[in-house]
Amino acid sequence: MSERVDAVVIGAGVVGLACARALALQGREVLVLEKAEAIGTETSSRHSEVIHAGIYYPVGSLKARFCVEGKLKMYRFLDEHGVPYKRLGKLIVATSEDQIPALQQIQDRAVKAGVDDLTFLSHNEVTAMEPDLRCVTALLSPSTGVLDSHSYMLALQGDAEERGGMIAFHAPVEGGRIDEDGIELVVGGADPMTLKATTVVNSGGLHAQPLAASLQGFPAGHVPPQYFCKGNYYTLSGVRAPFSHLIYPAPEQAGLGIHLTLDLGGQARFGPDVEWVDSIDYTVDPRRADSFYAAVRKYWPGLPDDSLQPGYAGMRPKIQAPGTPALDFMVQGPRDHGVPGLVNLFGIESPGVTSSLAIADHVAELLA
Repeated sequence: MSERVDAVVIGAGVVGLACARALALQGREVLVLEKAEAIGTETSSRHSEVIHAGIYYPVGSLKARFCVEGKLKMYRFLDEHGVPYKRLGKLIVATSEDQIPALQQIQDRAVKAGVDDLTFLSHNEVTAMEPDLRCVTALLSPSTGVLDSHSYMLALQGDAEERGGMIAFHAPVEGGRIDEDGIELVVGGADPMTLKATTVVNSGGLHAQPLAASLQGFPAGHVPPQYFCKGNYYTLSGVRAPFSHLIYPAPEQAGLGIHLTLDLGGQARFGPDVEWVDSIDYTVDPRRADSFYAAVRKYWPGLPDDSLQPGYAGMRPKIQAPGTPALDFMVQGPRDHGVPGLVNLFGIESPGVTSSLAIADHVAELLA
């Protein structure tokens, strides 16, 4: 006999917690099922903690829409809940004249996406702000910031729980089936149980595809392929970076390049790079730092030898194969796959944290 529940969110990462909060705010009874022992133990705790402005993504895409909308909602939320953050601003730098058109394209795209606060700075203006930075010009994004992502997730959890939401840890979803009267979920762990839910949000992150595939009766053709892309980060040892802004190089065809971000304490980290892997792997190879030095010294010539040390790695839940164009977020609701009450979230990578509140509101609308 299955225990009947109203709404289940699978995964207590940042997007899952935001979805739980949004549903709880609608008055839904929400249960979050998390296989780990705590919130945000995977992708949500292994990223740069940057609040993105929403300037890199194709106009009209979910990434562009949710990032711009989510940034505004996030700053309000952080203020209201006392979550630590700093609006440091970001400099996107051109280190040669032939990179200037790429910066102009970024500005044009940003304006079309609703971000109209980017400004070009001359070499002298940049040098006045960041004397150790080498470039011919730069774009300033003043709305880019950094946050304490764990405090943010705790605030999301608190809001959901204040409205009756609950989180069950050590509760992996091992399968289930689509029934006429709801979605049955088989939950493992120390206290196995079977639940029948009216609504299910699959926010499993790196595990979202296997979760969807494990539901009997779910159309297999709606489960996208899954690829793992690791991003390695390196920290500074023996020296402090002399910057007060986040520093991003002009984007290249392969990605955004090796950028410098700062945490709330002003400590610098470099990355992420792009490493396609076959399985989830958080080890950081010290030798990969060798390729970082030349990339970083294009904009920071003063980076000392042997100063980069392995920091941590994160995994991007990609839905496109290596070497193919990046794909948009996939927010898959009942109108897409035909299963009432089910929303699947696939490919929620960067800017997932910044977009989390906007994604959650969209999911709640789909299920209203």
